[in-house]
Amino acid sequence: MDYKQTTDYLYSLLPAYHRIGKAAYKDNLENTLALDKHFRHPHLNYKTIHIAGTNGKGSVSHVLASVLQEAGYCTGLYTSPHLKDFRERIRINGEMIPEDEVITFVEKHKKIIEEISPSFFELTVAMAFDYFARRHVDIAVIETGLGGRLDSTNIITPVISIITNVGHDHMDLLGDTLQKIAVEKAGIIKKNIPVVIGESAKETRDVFIEKAHETESRICFADEEFRCVIEDDPTGKGDWTFTIENTDGNERVSGYTPLGGDYQSKNLQTVFCVCRHIEDDLHITRKAILNGIRNVIKNTGLMGRWQILRHNPLIICDTGHNFEGLKYTMNQVSRIPARRVHMVLGFVADKDLSLIFPLLPPDAVYYFTRASIPRALDEKILQEKARAYGLNGNSYHTVAEALDEAKSNASENDLIYVGGSTFIVAEVI
Repeated sequence: MDYKQTTDYLYSLLPAYHRIGKAAYKDNLENTLALDKHFRHPHLNYKTIHIAGTNGKGSVSHVLASVLQEAGYCTGLYTSPHLKDFRERIRINGEMIPEDEVITFVEKHKKIIEEISPSFFELTVAMAFDYFARRHVDIAVIETGLGGRLDSTNIITPVISIITNVGHDHMDLLGDTLQKIAVEKAGIIKKNIPVVIGESAKETRDVFIEKAHETESRICFADEEFRCVIEDDPTGKGDWTFTIENTDGNERVSGYTPLGGDYQSKNLQTVFCVCRHIEDDLHITRKAILNGIRNVIKNTGLMGRWQILRHNPLIICDTGHNFEGLKYTMNQVSRIPARRVHMVLGFVADKDLSLIFPLLPPDAVYYFTRASIPRALDEKILQEKARAYGLNGNSYHTVAEALDEAKSNASENDLIYVGGSTFIVAEVI
């Protein structure tokens, strides 16, 4: 098989959540444990950092991996979903797993794959853990896929666990309240392993404290230890200045980041808090932290976070796709002095849009579309639902058609925002 045939085989044989949604979700770790046994527990051969959360876990994962690279460690990075290429999920020092590694893995282990019949995500985790072990990484940053307690990544014993935040997403699988979702996220907290919570919230704080007490884990809340401010980029070149200080006021540092979303201030607070708790064991210097933040895109290939695609007109895409994420991005959109805002939007079919529509600018021009995945919400249904909230525009069957129409209608002083779904962003990058 060539690379395309291999990935087509994986998609056809194994259920993939990012493509079909809930039907691919497994509520146990049986397949993961069976695969782990088959591969002789590869994750025991290197240190790990484990990251869960509703929003920000991808950015935090990439930034921490970049920091570790700057500190001189051979660093694995496992994230999901991918935007353009499956291999984005598995990286070492920013380099994607080679195509021939993917092909060889599938061909060599085809018998066990068909015997166990794991989900796409379960097999991808096994592939990543095996690849990191064979390439002798020093440490791997591992992002959960969905939830935490029953996530396939939750067989590792990390040096530190991180939960960025808890928000309204995947509530059909993780629970219908923030407290229930927090219980699932808290499942990554391991006995005697420290945990950093990125954002404290009254609805979930006690859930995390109780779990940490149960596991005898040291716990801290990043937003109670650090305060970060990211200044708007006056040049428009995508180089934002941030200032971070600890809350007792005796330490203050400034630096640059290519990640300009307002929400990144929360993520940087989390990164600094994590680094404070691991810097002695892993010998992470302040220089490595600042360089890791500034060079994250170059070091790890992070894409889709408040990414400027073009100027005149300004085109920005962002992978924020739930209430909490879009609340930040829409507030940021409102501060851009554009003559008119054009919104190229699409969502997955299981998204609760009643929380999201009120966040969107009512005076924008809308281009409703759909990503080319089975989970995508039909663009005409999206158009109809949006109209009930006073959001008006035409529907387009493909993202390319929607973006082309927005470009043709926009003047140099306009803003075109592309988002609503990770998969919409994937098609424009």
